[in-house]
Amino acid sequence: MPSALPDGDPVPDDGSLPASALAGAVDRPLGFYLHVPYCATRCGYCDFNTYTATELRGTGGVLASRDNYAYTLIDEVRLARKVLGDDPRPVRTVFVGGGTPTLLAADDLVRMLRAIRDEFGLADDAEVTTEANPESVDERYLATLRAGGFNRISFGMQSAKQHVLKVLDRTHTPGRPEACVAEARTVGFEHVNLDLIYGTPGETDDDWRASLDAVLGAGPDHVSAYALIVEEGTQLARRIRRGEVPMTDDDVHADRYLIADEVLGAAGFDWYEVSNWATSEAARCLHNELYWRGADWWGAGPGAHSHVGGVRWWNVKHPGAYAGALAAGRSPGAGRELLTDEDRRVERILLELRLREGVPLALLREEGLAAAGRALGEGLLEGAPYAAGVAALTLRGRLLADAVVRDLVD
Repeated sequence: MPSALPDGDPVPDDGSLPASALAGAVDRPLGFYLHVPYCATRCGYCDFNTYTATELRGTGGVLASRDNYAYTLIDEVRLARKVLGDDPRPVRTVFVGGGTPTLLAADDLVRMLRAIRDEFGLADDAEVTTEANPESVDERYLATLRAGGFNRISFGMQSAKQHVLKVLDRTHTPGRPEACVAEARTVGFEHVNLDLIYGTPGETDDDWRASLDAVLGAGPDHVSAYALIVEEGTQLARRIRRGEVPMTDDDVHADRYLIADEVLGAAGFDWYEVSNWATSEAARCLHNELYWRGADWWGAGPGAHSHVGGVRWWNVKHPGAYAGALAAGRSPGAGRELLTDEDRRVERILLELRLREGVPLALLREEGLAAAGRALGEGLLEGAPYAAGVAALTLRGRLLADAVVRDLVD
């Protein structure tokens, strides 16, 4: 979730969507993203819409505190029911992110999920995920989530090395994420993800291998590994500017990615998106696949983004303004845009090329097809899928995915 909202057209006070957005909805999967904007502390690299205060005052004196946040967010779930009308689709995926969702009471997360179930219904095989900070949960907390309907959990690990965590301003202790995986398994979570970050200033290849070894020892069935991006305005960016730590290095990022793919692949993890590996089809993150495949999702919470039938909109960022809008009976939407056919074509290429299955060559224009041919010759695209009409990245292509995408959308 970017820190700055884009420009867009106004959102109606009732949040209503054009009829074109709802046409054919029954044939598209529907997911919910629930944003919890609170954190105990702000990590030095974080650019997300998060707040460390426990109470934030909004319009008309409305409070957006952690204690009442679940009820505020449920108001938006009920708004979504009104906007989507008689939409018969049960919700396929729910993902609670942040911030730190597990700063809320476990009962609050369950309450939010129950509201979605009551208003929309959940598919029989719905995937229900929450992110979790390892220091903010224990086995009892996890048991409440599992009993309440959550069946997938994602722990922020980042690194197994204390000096790397310190640069990132992460507060959990090494070893705690691995213990969380065991606790989640004990209470019945079948699907568990660990998030990693590579390329932190001061991290060595051995540090990175130690983190991967710790992950494999913990036994998750999904791993996400992201290159550290230094966002302007963050504490880390300021430290780099002052010369306190070195700037990240693209060549180091590439080396670390190759190590990750080798180590995870040898342990039975297959990549299915450039930054994500899973032990099976069932272990993939279905919610993220909704994003990558342009399905429908409603994003509830401050700054959350939504997409339904080619209409994309985003909420006001500040939790107080968000709570104030809902208390006044208005949509918290800050702006929206109607995607053109060309917008959607380009977005399909941008997102689907990152998937193992690739993107149909039929989506490419003449220049993009020529670029795909060059990419094939340079070893960036797989030969067999290309012959079958699909652009699918090789390992080398994954290292250069952003550049390949730019060429293909031209």
